[in-house]
Amino acid sequence: MQVTLLEGIFESLRIGVGFLWTAAWAIIMGLTITSFVQVYVSKERMARVLGKDDFRSLTRATAFGAASSGCSFGAVAIGKGLFKKGAHAVNVLAFMFASTNLIIELGLMILILLGWEFLVAELLGGVVLITVMAVIVHVTLPENLFEEARVALNQRDTESGVTEDPTCGMEGSEEYSLVTDGGETLEFCSAGCLETYQQEVASGGGWRDELLSWGGWYKLGNQYRKEWSMIWKDVVIGFLISGFVIVFVPQSVWNTLFLQGDGLLVSAENAVMGVAIAVVSFVGSIGNVPFAVALWGGGVSFAGVIAFVYADLITIPVLNVYRKYYGWQVMVYILAVFFVTMAFTGFLMEELFDAVDIVPNLASGQTASEQSYFELNYTFYLNVLAFSLSGFLLYVYRRGLGALGHYRDPVCGMRTDERGPTVTHDGQTYYFCSNRCKQSFEEHPEEFTPQFSSVSSTSLQGHGHH
Repeated sequence: MQVTLLEGIFESLRIGVGFLWTAAWAIIMGLTITSFVQVYVSKERMARVLGKDDFRSLTRATAFGAASSGCSFGAVAIGKGLFKKGAHAVNVLAFMFASTNLIIELGLMILILLGWEFLVAELLGGVVLITVMAVIVHVTLPENLFEEARVALNQRDTESGVTEDPTCGMEGSEEYSLVTDGGETLEFCSAGCLETYQQEVASGGGWRDELLSWGGWYKLGNQYRKEWSMIWKDVVIGFLISGFVIVFVPQSVWNTLFLQGDGLLVSAENAVMGVAIAVVSFVGSIGNVPFAVALWGGGVSFAGVIAFVYADLITIPVLNVYRKYYGWQVMVYILAVFFVTMAFTGFLMEELFDAVDIVPNLASGQTASEQSYFELNYTFYLNVLAFSLSGFLLYVYRRGLGALGHYRDPVCGMRTDERGPTVTHDGQTYYFCSNRCKQSFEEHPEEFTPQFSSVSSTSLQGHGHH
């Protein structure tokens, strides 16, 4: 018995780590693209353009969300910031759903682990879900309730001194604060977001110019690190849990929870049960994709699996965050709206795909236990490239290449100190990382002094930046 248990544990780990290895390159590439969008696509007007209750604002909310990767908790926190500033409730819900279900890394994971049919259902179903949700909210929205929640939220945060991070919308902290040249005090949720703000203030030119400097790559590396910091726990937990679920949960459990067979009733029950399982699973963000693989392998229907993937925004921990932000009544309303729309959309996707005969055939593929995960194939080479890119971005960040340090080389943007070569020009001392940069400056100082002076004048006061 002990040997069987030990073998089961090793098999669970093999499957969980194997899933992670299979999807690693997709996660890394997706987060890299998302980081680029987060750094170089302006979101300053987001709250203002999401304040209207119309189709254009709903579309923008969906687009903003798809471009704003993050874990479930991050999406909810950003949604709170948008709501406080006047965004309409339906647009906040659409933003949160899109930022956890229509993002690049999730799509790539679904494609690799579940197949193209699930990816199409996720994307098409996401649009359908948001549309159906908007209709339901417009018909049932207790307008006074949400307005009262907005007023109470703003009042409570004002009384307790809660501020929003200007870079990500999450709650700021006095530990990471600064005073601008205009005398405004800004608070950030982390050192990484504070650095992001510093880089935005100091940057010049478009993204093409930025990526030709170390400063631009540092911004990208910083955002990439932040993206990982939000999701890595969900990713690791989700993959490991999936392995143990596949090995240790007997088929009889799935047969008891999910009706077997064909027909509308089976599809509907599976979709409802898929959402219900997600609520109590405590697995959110992209971590629920490997869990969905376990459900699919257990014989759960297409509708049930898709509905489960949708439902990462109504897990019990996330519901508790809604309660803290908005109160019990709003939390119950959000749960009801998301539960109904997620289950209905999962059911609709199975019926639609069944009508055109593209529901994948589970029996035609290998089970998770039959698969070999670590082979010298395209996954290996893609992972080598992805890990190399990840290592490069983290190296740039950790070395501070282009970061706003005590002094910054005006030529290449790298951090430097008093030990490096210096030049005095127009009464200003400039510090360089190397004699080569110093020589470039001396040959054409007019190319570097305007940008450097601009960086200096808008840098942070009282934080040691020059």
